[in-house]
Amino acid sequence: MSSSYFVFNLFEGVIVRIMNNVYQLYVLLLLFLACSLLGKADEKDGFVQIFNGKTLKGWRSAPETTYKPWSVKNGVIRGEGQEDRLIYLVYSDDESLKDFELKFQYKMVTKGNTGVEIRTRPDKTNKRPFEGYHADIGHVGIGAGVLGAWDFHFGSGTRREFPCPRGTRLVIDSAGEGKAEKIKNAVTIEDIKRHDWNQCRIVAKGNFFQLWINNKLASEFTDNIRKGQLEKGFIGLQLHDKGMVVEFKDIYLKTL
Repeated sequence: MSSSYFVFNLFEGVIVRIMNNVYQLYVLLLLFLACSLLGKADEKDGFVQIFNGKTLKGWRSAPETTYKPWSVKNGVIRGEGQEDRLIYLVYSDDESLKDFELKFQYKMVTKGNTGVEIRTRPDKTNKRPFEGYHADIGHVGIGAGVLGAWDFHFGSGTRREFPCPRGTRLVIDSAGEGKAEKIKNAVTIEDIKRHDWNQCRIVAKGNFFQLWINNKLASEFTDNIRKGQLEKGFIGLQLHDKGMVVEFKDIYLKTL
């Protein structure tokens, strides 16, 4: 074989490697632009990213613990329960939120009970650390009374706490009595991913509240009670069980 043949093969190999590198850079550039456009689209819709993917700046753990239940790992918030008590990660940049929409993704790494407390305030009766309306989530199999439900965390002797399981529309009247009905085409357990990321959206507007999972309505309620309605407070991600691990990411907030 002639030397020109070897030179040609060498040149061809170099060109192929260059083209492969160019292609990889092109793919990375497209991914970067897609992520940037997604973030801008959220901002145009009025949503603001409240978790930067790097630190817990703008968040605080409550109540105080002897360990660090919340951390950031691989760009997501990771909650690890080491005690059998309620621990929250509070969004501290605005602790007097009233009307808003909250979007986020969550993943249950283990079995457990978690959720998002809204319009939250300290519980002066010490029944729980805080009072609040609670959007309940957890592992697939925990039951409709938790996963996709609304829960009510009121102080001892203050208000009745109604069940509002997944698939329920609840109306609490001005006298504090509740009436429930089924939601058509509500999210089902088959719509929720096991040990994978699920999308959630919480709506709080006046006395009306909704929880959506993977773009399907999970449960909702209207609170018409005259006395004891929670009008404003903070948002808190929840750890419920010892040994549980849950992760959150892509957290966006829009005030209404």
